[in-house]
Amino acid sequence: MENKVLAIVDGREIKRSDVFSLMQSLGQRAVQFSTPQGQRQLLSEIIAQELLYSEALENGFEKEEGFVVVLEQMKKSLLMQYAANKLMSSVSVDDEEVRAYFEANKAMFSQPKTVAASHILVDTEKEAMKILDEINNGLEFSDAARQYSRCPSKDSGGALGEFSQGKMVPEFEQAAFSMEVGEISQPIQTQFGYHIIKVDKINEAKESSFEDVKDEVKNQCLFSKQQKIYLEKQEELKEKYSVKILD
Repeated sequence: MENKVLAIVDGREIKRSDVFSLMQSLGQRAVQFSTPQGQRQLLSEIIAQELLYSEALENGFEKEEGFVVVLEQMKKSLLMQYAANKLMSSVSVDDEEVRAYFEANKAMFSQPKTVAASHILVDTEKEAMKILDEINNGLEFSDAARQYSRCPSKDSGGALGEFSQGKMVPEFEQAAFSMEVGEISQPIQTQFGYHIIKVDKINEAKESSFEDVKDEVKNQCLFSKQQKIYLEKQEELKEKYSVKILD
């Protein structure tokens, strides 16, 4: 697309790319400016900013002490970030390093045991026992969930999806991970009330092959190496420049 000049303010061109850059900076709000009317609003905002810039130059604001202080602070911050980015971008890893990192950290990349379960949540143990009795006498678990559960999952028959350990409250998790597929629990009390749990599926823990997680391993290996280089750089600079920590 042609980078068309859309306006000229005090001799400075505003191009289509300037409007696009401003729209990108808005993140999720950008969608509301995607129409021609929205584009005109953004152009108007850029024009307003350029007018303020012209007035600031005319008034010599760049020479004022307040501006000079802010400018130096921003310059320092940008320079520190630039130096850090330059250091990080100098770090790379080869295939041999990535493979060695995987072999030394296999547990990090293994797939944990997961359980897919459904539940029915009610307020009292008495109510839970009554529902459990109905299930034992032929009522489908999913139908019981839709009829009795006060959890939003009732709309999907009580299904909670798949989860690993550490994702649920301890009492619920302990029960779910000790059950067999198709098993229905006795009422389990948690801070939310009483749950009747049904285990729908179990995926046992397994080691991942290197090829399955190669990209993830590479990213983690690179991050680890960058952290090491960063810490080494800190120690090197502490030897070069004076550092005094005051109580």
